[in-house]
Amino acid sequence: MTWASAKGSISMNHYPKIVSWIAVSVGGMAMFLLFASWVLVSFPIGSTVSGYFYGVDSLQKVELSSPAGNQSLVDSPLPDNVVMSNKEDRSESSSEVPTSLNSPVGGSEAKDLPVVPVVSENGALGKPIDPQVPSGSSSSSGDENVETTHQTLSNDTNSHGQVSFSGSHKESEDVAKPDLGSSNGTVTYVGPETNDTTPSSTDSKSESIPASSHLPNDASSGSVDTGCDLYHGSWFFDSSGPQYTNNTCPVITQMQNCQGNGRPDKEYENWRWKPHQCDLPRFDARKFLELMRGKTIAYIGDSVARNHMEAMLCILWQVEAPRNRGNKKMQRYYFKSTNTFVVRIWSSWLVKQTSEAFDYAPEGVTKLHLDAPDDRLMDVLPQFDVIVFSSGHWFAKQSVYILNNEIVGGQLWWPDKSKQMKINNIEAFGISVETILTALATHPNYTGIAIVRSFSPDHYEGGAWNTGGSCTGKVRPLALGQRVENGFTNIMHEKQVSGFNHAIKKLNNKSKLKLMDITEAFEYRHDGHPGPYRSPDPNKQTKRGPDGRPPPQDCLHWCMPGPVDTWNEFVLEIIRREYEGGSNLSS
Repeated sequence: MTWASAKGSISMNHYPKIVSWIAVSVGGMAMFLLFASWVLVSFPIGSTVSGYFYGVDSLQKVELSSPAGNQSLVDSPLPDNVVMSNKEDRSESSSEVPTSLNSPVGGSEAKDLPVVPVVSENGALGKPIDPQVPSGSSSSSGDENVETTHQTLSNDTNSHGQVSFSGSHKESEDVAKPDLGSSNGTVTYVGPETNDTTPSSTDSKSESIPASSHLPNDASSGSVDTGCDLYHGSWFFDSSGPQYTNNTCPVITQMQNCQGNGRPDKEYENWRWKPHQCDLPRFDARKFLELMRGKTIAYIGDSVARNHMEAMLCILWQVEAPRNRGNKKMQRYYFKSTNTFVVRIWSSWLVKQTSEAFDYAPEGVTKLHLDAPDDRLMDVLPQFDVIVFSSGHWFAKQSVYILNNEIVGGQLWWPDKSKQMKINNIEAFGISVETILTALATHPNYTGIAIVRSFSPDHYEGGAWNTGGSCTGKVRPLALGQRVENGFTNIMHEKQVSGFNHAIKKLNNKSKLKLMDITEAFEYRHDGHPGPYRSPDPNKQTKRGPDGRPPPQDCLHWCMPGPVDTWNEFVLEIIRREYEGGSNLSS
């Protein structure tokens, strides 16, 4: 009994110790969990882990405003119409952008730049500065690289009905603006809501670009709502970059090979277009070739059409190298995997042109028969399933306008000052658009899609290409409120849209007419032109001349890769909507 009692007392003495140990352990664990929870809340690693596995960018969490003690994110805000893609941070890009945008710029030979009208004090147009005027030859090899200037429209006309121009974009209120009334067709940009803060210079450094969460997690590859308006939206920075480089595409025209010509920055290659109501997918080369299986797409027009076509080829080249089956009259690239052709035909005005003497217009001067389509096109049009038209810029060049077999006007040509011109170059452009589209809309054998790419804006500032015009140092899109109004661009766009609408009313075949209205969006892309980087010559002029003017620049065509690649994203979406079902952009 004594032994049992002793054993029992020993066992009972141990129980309190065990209970105490358990209580201490539970308490310690609770304290650890509380401490760990505080650490996770104060220093979250979840977003880092999520970013690693799911690609969620921590920059989405960054506020656009900053406390007074940290101004690094607000000193140089993005333009109000520009947002950031929610992709990985492009931290290395800042080294590619010059820290000073006033550094010397390049230059090149001016032989391929536009003819500029001489404007007298009374507003009359005289002889062109450049005597090299196209003769109206049908050859595509010589004329296509002679580019045209785009003068800002003045609100004055001379006694002969000729529109007079200033030699640059409007940069101050001193330059007259056209009074076009309420129906002028000028595109009004509709962008994201903005605050009252005046945006900083768009030439700020890339490292101070703030993040934005206005876009879905993958804005560059999202699906497209077929009812979405593609042409009103914003430019956003896409760190994934272009789908090709100047070293991976062998068909880039040297004048558009900006990196090969020494351009020091590359940020302009990374901005993509985001419609307000949906996402515009990145161009899918295989998708395009599949949609175009057994079909042909033709780019018809001037050197901007060539620029557009080469951008298409560059992207497609990344998945399949085509075979060149072209000739002097027609460039033709064949993609064997889907039996697809990409074609380009040179037609500077899209209407019939001759150089023979007509009435009192002598031989050698280009005559444009505004009511007759380019006769070189009509026989081949039925061969094409998709046509992309480009025109307008050559209407600044010397030519004679013939309508109903009568001389009715001219550009840089009007020998009889006692007669009043009936049609100026702007009216002539509108008539030409209606003529070529009506011919296609009433062609008995054409059943394809005709896409009219609207007027491509230039960005010469301070003059024309040979009078000091420049687009040097532009490294990102313009901000809302910073777009420089260009009356010539506005009214040319108006006439083009008017001609398109008139042609739609005459449609009597199975063809589809589509207006690809890029003008407004691309007025913000002053950063996308070659500027002085038109030549690979390492000894090219990069400093201003004795008169203070920069060397001749190209502020009309587009760098490749660059903003021009967006045009083919539009083209693909138009084709997809037509072949797979969707909204009708011509309405």
